[in-house]
Amino acid sequence: MQSFNSLDKTLLALRKQTGEICRLFNKSPSKGNLKRIKELFDQCGEGVIIESGFHCDYGNQITLGDRSFININCTVLDAPISEGAITIGDDCLIGPNVQLLAVSHAVNPSLRRNKENFAAPIIIGNNVWIGAGAIILAGVSIGDNSVIGAGSVVTKNVEADTVAAGNPAREIRTL
Repeated sequence: MQSFNSLDKTLLALRKQTGEICRLFNKSPSKGNLKRIKELFDQCGEGVIIESGFHCDYGNQITLGDRSFININCTVLDAPISEGAITIGDDCLIGPNVQLLAVSHAVNPSLRRNKENFAAPIIIGNNVWIGAGAIILAGVSIGDNSVIGAGSVVTKNVEADTVAAGNPAREIRTL
């Protein structure tokens, strides 16, 4: 994980700007406001649908594949550095109230006092379904065609063609 200071004035301004774009979209999820959200991203595929309640911190390290669907109240804590990138493949289904958290804090109390954030990428493969209320933590990869059960907390990588669920999430079966 790489660190960055989210209290840096440039990053505070960028988060404020991104937050305003998200706020406008959530207040009025029009095509114009959705276009502004998509323009934040590093890359956004064709046929992507994002429902209202979407929030991200920066957006510039988010990549969304074609035909992916993000349901209501999705929180994406991305980082302004490449180590905090979030990649969502093609044909993914992201359930309501899902959290993708590529950013974390130090466990060591003296390091945490410095307000440094740590980031590690999240990679979600193609044709993945993430159930309602799931939380995906920094540094996790989820393989193609996998399913993450509702309410799961994913702390470790999930292989392709796998159903994983629980807290912490574990493999339930292969597909």
